[in-house]
Parts: sequence; structure tokens; C-alpha cells
Amino acid sequence: MKDLIATSIKYQQGALSILDQHQLPHQEQWLPCDSTETMIAMIKQLQIRGAPLIGIGASLLLAHLAEQGVSTTTLRTEAERLRATRPTAVNLMNCLDRMLATLDNEGPAALPRCAEQLFHEDVTLCNRIATAGAALIEDGANILTHCNTGSLATAGVGTAIGVIGAVKQQGKALHVWVDETRPLLQGGRLTTWEMDRLGVPHTLICDNMAALLMAQGKVDVILVGADRIAANGDFANKVGTYSLAVVAQYHNVPFYVVAPYTTVDANCPDGSAIPIEQRNPAEVQGVSGSFGEINWAPDNTPVYNPAFDVTPAKLVSGWILDTGVYRPEQIAAGALKNL
Repeated sequence: MKDLIATSIKYQQGALSILDQHQLPHQEQWLPCDSTETMIAMIKQLQIRGAPLIGIGASLLLAHLAEQGVSTTTLRTEAERLRATRPTAVNLMNCLDRMLATLDNEGPAALPRCAEQLFHEDVTLCNRIATAGAALIEDGANILTHCNTGSLATAGVGTAIGVIGAVKQQGKALHVWVDETRPLLQGGRLTTWEMDRLGVPHTLICDNMAALLMAQGKVDVILVGADRIAANGDFANKVGTYSLAVVAQYHNVPFYVVAPYTTVDANCPDGSAIPIEQRNPAEVQGVSGSFGEINWAPDNTPVYNPAFDVTPAKLVSGWILDTGVYRPEQIAAGALKNL
């Protein structure tokens, strides 16, 4: 397989490496990944994360295993093990389906080529999304975003953050409000890191400050990513997104979901059919990262910890995809079913 280099994943000289996002922003440590067990652990621990990127990562690992001579039967088994790691993120399923179709039609030797295609396609999709979205953002806009949607979550420039980067490249003035994104702080740890790298003016806020900012007229537009978009436009994203959409509608703030077509699940009729991953209670009882671990709740405290929530389509101003910007009336007419 050819060398493939992105911000948080790379395949060089026959070895796959992952930038450990759990250690960011204070440590930039690359870790080797040469087995399904390692990839599964990295996905579950969010060392590699972001719906598009975990699909790319799983595909590169399968291609690597194929190059190591792993049998067709074992490759199928390993693909199913990887598929089960993140039930909400449909990009993972889409990538694995393409890899398995290639395996069935052309054999293991074709998997490296398929993985390379998926990697380069994601880069292209991100660029198209960025161009489509940047056209909607006015000069001087204050943008609010949630979780992390940049080059740490994709093979390319990102989805919502990709749009932000394109806005800056166009020379428009902008400022970004960064939701810290409880309970795992992807905004506070990762989006701020990306904003620094992009040179974008930004301010970190607690998630529960967003409504106040909107009431004060300090938010012009909200851009968020997605892990799965249903055929009717409902979508799952990092928990807290639904709250933003409700408050945005009350304050008449435009609310956009930004994602590649690989995030659309045309076979999923609406948000009620999206499986929601439940995560470890310890993530809510405390916090951990490169700074160490802190536990602020009693160990036996009951916890409800869904990783995602579902935002109804009726709260969305537009869907920014690589194929263009879709308005509510287009989505209601079935636009997503034809992608």
C-alpha cells in the first residue's frame, strides 16, 4: 500500500500509526496499530475518533492485514469485529461494506487499493464540503461549534471545521465559540488545538453557556458534524447537539449540520431508528486525559451516558454535504434518499 499521511493517521513504509487523541492537546504521541485488537481498543478509548476517520482507520488496518497474508475468512471476521465497535457512526459501516465487496469481487490483494481510494475520497469530500459551507458564512461571523469536526476527525480538512478553515482562507473575518463538549471535552482539548493550528480566533465556553451567548446576540450561525443522518434528515451527533438546536431555533440562529454523503444512511427512515452508543459511567463520574484522571463522584453513583443524541430535521436550517447545501424542503422531498 502506498504511503498515506493525514493529521491524525498515517501509513508509512508498511506500518499504520495513529495520533493518540486522548493525549492531546499537551502531548502529540503516535502509536503503532498492527492488529484488530489494537484498533478496537483505540476506537473505544477515543484514541482514534470521528465518524469518517474511524472508517478510514478500519479500512487501512484491513488492507494492512491483507498485505500480511491474512486469509479471506479471517479478514471477514476481523471486519465484523471492527464494525461492532461504534454502532452509531455509519461511516464505519459504509467503509467496511466497500472493503468487503472488494474482497468478495477481487480478493485480498485488492484491499490496499480500495483503502487508498477511501482515504483519498475522504480528502476530496472534505474539500467539497468546505467550499459549499464557506459560501454560507458572512464576513465577521461568530460561529458556534460542538465537539470536534476537523482534521482530527477525518482524513481531510474536516467537516464543520473544514468550513471554518475555508472561511479563513477566503479572507473573511470570523470568530469561533468552542463548546467544551462534556463529558470527554473534545471541544476543549481538540477543537481549540485545531483552531490554534488554523490561526482562527476562538473562545472556549462550557456547553451550558451557549444559550446565554445566543440571547446576547453573540452567535450568528451554528455548525455541527454528524455520525449518522437518517433519510428524513434527523441526525445523531455528539450528545449536547440537540440542546443547541432547540436553543438556536428559539433565538433564530441558523443551525447547519455538516457531513459527507458517507454519513447518510438512506436505509434509516428517521432518528428513532439510529442506535445510540452507551459509554462508560466513569466518563461522567470524572474526567481523564494527558493531565491524568480526576474522579469527582462516588464510584457507585448511577450514570446515564449516551455518546450521542438525535436532532430532529425540523430544527435544521440546512444540510451541508459534499454534494451541496440542502434546504428543509429538499430533504422533505427525499433528497437524501437519492445520494
